[in-house]
Amino acid sequence: MFKYCPDYCFFKKTTLFVLFFITSTVFAGQKPHAPDAIQNVTIVTAEEVIDLILGSPDLIIIDSRKKTEFQKGHIEGAVNILNSILTREGLERLSPDKTRAILFYCNGTRCLRSSDSINKAKSWGYSRLIWFRGGWKEWTEKRLPVIID
Repeated sequence: MFKYCPDYCFFKKTTLFVLFFITSTVFAGQKPHAPDAIQNVTIVTAEEVIDLILGSPDLIIIDSRKKTEFQKGHIEGAVNILNSILTREGLERLSPDKTRAILFYCNGTRCLRSSDSINKAKSWGYSRLIWFRGGWKEWTEKRLPVIID
């Protein structure tokens, strides 16, 4: 029926391109959620983080956010190690004891950095991993103490 259809084909291609562009733009702005849980990892709330800090003086807290975010504010005692630069050697220097409790956090439930760091630590044999999944967002929403560098 349509052997040669310059106007119709152009319209069809243009419409498909516009739909693709709109769809990809809408979804590009959405960040994925962190997983709901990680096997054999304890998830804690902001209040439980405070209890851990007060009750576990040997607790290691790792802030997996970017350095600029860390400098604007972090939980007291936290060490800033971005997930992409966390190495086995670096973590072993910080905690040679793989049974020592280590708490990880980042920006919140739409941040994958802390879960990525936890998965690395698990693969290296660390067993007492704690995840503050609500992260910095939950901490600041509850107006808890902040250290600024």
